[in-house]
Amino acid sequence: MGAFLTLSTSAAVILLVIRGGLCVDIIGGAEVTPHSRPFMALIKGANGQSICGGALIKKNWVLTAAHCNVEGGSVILGAHSQKAREKEKQVFRIAKQIRYPCYCSSRKENDIMLLQLQKSAQINKAVDTIDLPNSDDDPKPGTICTVAGWGKTHNHLRKLSDTLREVNVTVISRKICNDKKHYKNNPVITDNMICAGAKNGGKDSCSGDSGGPLKCNNVMRGITAFGKPNKCGSVDGPGVYTRLTKEYLQWIRKTIGGV
Repeated sequence: MGAFLTLSTSAAVILLVIRGGLCVDIIGGAEVTPHSRPFMALIKGANGQSICGGALIKKNWVLTAAHCNVEGGSVILGAHSQKAREKEKQVFRIAKQIRYPCYCSSRKENDIMLLQLQKSAQINKAVDTIDLPNSDDDPKPGTICTVAGWGKTHNHLRKLSDTLREVNVTVISRKICNDKKHYKNNPVITDNMICAGAKNGGKDSCSGDSGGPLKCNNVMRGITAFGKPNKCGSVDGPGVYTRLTKEYLQWIRKTIGGV
């Protein structure tokens, strides 16, 4: 999987957004039961086009990726379809966007951002928060995780998915992810990142999925960040996710007043 920059930017940017910054849409997954992921946020840019996903962590705070260009955009909660009118949808303007200090787009480091909504969401069956983890456990290689989003379903398509989709991906060791058959240390997959995909490829996040939550053993452990441009689901370019480390969790709680 991969993840996300704005759709209006280049394809490479979109891929980054999805796969940890490069490719972010759901490849090889399936549509979820409508409104069964109430924590999912759909983020749209100033032009009304979908650019990223996110996770509602407090009634008026959404966690997403720093590379997402949300200037003048909006956040939609309770969505299943991007286009259909749904009574469950709640739309919010963004009051503040706070990127993690020292976010580095070239190295894909610290790709994490908080969005404060102008007002609090109404919590119900279709809109609810996701718990932050109590620890910063690092998912071991082989761990099965899930990622969801409205991103691309095929590399050759410009169009994103209208409905929310989800796929299972498997954690890959950083040593393997950095080797010459994968990212070749460009960028370096650090301890602040999680690499995940499928042994034979075909399962990944992609353009438009950036910022969405990565859940492992039903606990949120990461944020969709980037992948290789135009290679969502490829064996040599598994998705990369910002790992929710102790430092990131402390920053989140301090910024939003604790959860």
